[in-house]
Amino acid sequence: MEEEIVEEFKKGGFSLDEEEEIAKKCLTFCINYNLKPSELVSSWEVYYLNRQLNEAIVQDAEMDGFLQHLQNAQKEAVIKEETALHFYSSKDVDMILNDEVGDLKEDILGSPTDRSQGLYPEPLDATPQTNGNIFSSGKSSKHLTPFGQRTNKFMTKFSMNNMPCTDVREMARDQENDEDDIIKKVQPQKRCSLIVHESRPEPGCRFMYDRIEDRFNALENQIKRCTTALVASGLYEEPVDPTVASQKSIFTVGMICCDGEGHLNEKSTLLQSSVEHSGGQRVRLELQKLSQFSVFPGQVVGIEGHNPSGHCLIASKLVDSIPLSATADVNSRPTKKQALDQEFQFTDLSCIQAELSVIIASGPFTTTDNLLFEPLTELLTYATRKPPQVLILLGPFLDSEHIEIKKGTTDRSFDEIFHLEILRRLQDYAEYMGSDVHVILMPSTRDASHDFVFPQPPFEIHPPDLKHQVISIPNPGSFEANQVKIGCCTVDILKHLSGEEMSQNPSDGMPNDRMSRLANHILRQQSFYPLYPPAEGIPLDFSLAPEALHISSIPDILILPSDMKYFVKVLSLGEGDEQVKCICVNPGRLSKGEGGGTFAELNYCGGPDTTNASIIGI
Repeated sequence: MEEEIVEEFKKGGFSLDEEEEIAKKCLTFCINYNLKPSELVSSWEVYYLNRQLNEAIVQDAEMDGFLQHLQNAQKEAVIKEETALHFYSSKDVDMILNDEVGDLKEDILGSPTDRSQGLYPEPLDATPQTNGNIFSSGKSSKHLTPFGQRTNKFMTKFSMNNMPCTDVREMARDQENDEDDIIKKVQPQKRCSLIVHESRPEPGCRFMYDRIEDRFNALENQIKRCTTALVASGLYEEPVDPTVASQKSIFTVGMICCDGEGHLNEKSTLLQSSVEHSGGQRVRLELQKLSQFSVFPGQVVGIEGHNPSGHCLIASKLVDSIPLSATADVNSRPTKKQALDQEFQFTDLSCIQAELSVIIASGPFTTTDNLLFEPLTELLTYATRKPPQVLILLGPFLDSEHIEIKKGTTDRSFDEIFHLEILRRLQDYAEYMGSDVHVILMPSTRDASHDFVFPQPPFEIHPPDLKHQVISIPNPGSFEANQVKIGCCTVDILKHLSGEEMSQNPSDGMPNDRMSRLANHILRQQSFYPLYPPAEGIPLDFSLAPEALHISSIPDILILPSDMKYFVKVLSLGEGDEQVKCICVNPGRLSKGEGGGTFAELNYCGGPDTTNASIIGI
């Protein structure tokens, strides 16, 4: 079994520093935690990415940390299995003593009509407050929470400082180190133009009508689109059938598939060509002659090679990216854009520049021990002191994985919680800040109050007098703010690709940034979710809007929230004069367990090379 463990590490592209010692420890881990060698290596990959280790070398010094990672994963698995259990503590006693009388009065005095009315409450003369915070829901908390007792608030955990633009310098001068309960309102210097790209699916759409024909057509269209773009570039000849025996070198285009269940490996890699060229047949793909590669199921690639027997295509070159010039030609048709309103398209076009200040946060927006949404309140407080032009909030807002949602112990419906705890806070924030600040909401498949389908329609929200400020877009979706193109997707595609990717690093031993490589797959494949079959639990529905997954043009900012460690990276696509750069952001989760998480703050000033970005712990 030790040999099998070592072999699995090598398949994953890792080498062992002290092979014999590490193999013995890993064998103990497999026995103690009932893991297969492949499962152990998958857990190591997650640990490796979260710790952001630079070299693909398994070192004995990391074994203690890896053991702690396995123990934490085991505890989480036990907690998920025992969802019906509740461990009582002093917090429960305090809650009962402090809140029971109030709850009884509410039940006696409040009628069902009183409780459910007003999902969009009218603005109050006195803004609801809790402990001096203007963005609370008005529901007081009489006991201290772990989140409320945290220290080191708003600490910068990562920063990328390039040449600052004027707006950044001005904002830095205006920022003050006030206490958390003191709010200074600072207005942005410039107004912001906002254009949401019209996209499907639409609110209220019917789903769960996915047919095999829909899936077939969507996958076939991906292969056709890639084939057309590669041929149009003039760099490659017309593809041929890869299943026909030939001693000559050929060029073909197809989709990477796995022969059977389980992870992709050297012996299970297949290439499925288009119906036009091979009737949709598959052929075994051998990649051993390539110095480096990175493939995953669902990836559409171009292959140069030969098939001497008719049963195995031996690749000599792999093309996993569509040339940008060809992409521009294929996508030259004008795209529909949804202007928020004729009056909302600012007539003063001289003020519209590719400069933008953004705050990005991804849910959950409340801690696991309550539904008070304290992290969201703190985020809005920060955004009031240092106001962005666009505040981007990505789901889940009401997390279906939250213990109180799973147990069904709440006394309100999911819609009531979403509207009263989330939207009312955002409505108060938008009214307080004025018309210069915009809030973008994107749902998640983990949202208990929204449709469980992907692609996902936007929230159906129509807050009074704020329809231009609080806007919901589909998942995935894109929009433009001050001519800065922004694309977002709340499905954790980075984590899914990490578990399915098979790669080989170049032989020169140069360190490879795996997170950048995973994020680059999104741009190279021009799809927000290029993985197929999708990861377990992802309700991918091709009957709705397969075109919604397609990235028609490279965004300036790509937002991919993930459970993996936060990052801000500059991605490069293409070569020479055609090279395009994109800023990719994983803001992390705003709350983690009973404590605070992270969010991202960007000041985009014309391009990635002149952009400041920070990851801030809340």
